[in-house]
Amino acid sequence: MAYIKNIEPEKVVNLGGLVQYMDGQVVSRTLAQNSAVSVTLFAFAKGEEIGTHDSEGDAMVTVLEGTGEFTVGGVKHQVKAGEALVMPAKIPHAVYAVEAFKMLLTVVFPQ
Repeated sequence: MAYIKNIEPEKVVNLGGLVQYMDGQVVSRTLAQNSAVSVTLFAFAKGEEIGTHDSEGDAMVTVLEGTGEFTVGGVKHQVKAGEALVMPAKIPHAVYAVEAFKMLLTVVFPQ
């Protein structure tokens, strides 16, 4: 049984190439989801957002292309391609696409 899905095993891939931009949308592709961890790729069209919410687990975003704006506990962070940001569990956070961007989201949940 594979724990990671929607990605070909034993093959080098460009993660950003696994999700495509769509005007006016946030596109996602789940790579892993269980009670311990969630791993999801996202492609945000410019101007799209995910409103303020929180999570039971620590969330780490790694921006793959472009720049995203992440508001964590009321503080805004600009995260560029190649950079990462950890958003601690239970702290409200939001995501805004100042330009089209792609990210990998990893959430680790308490056990």
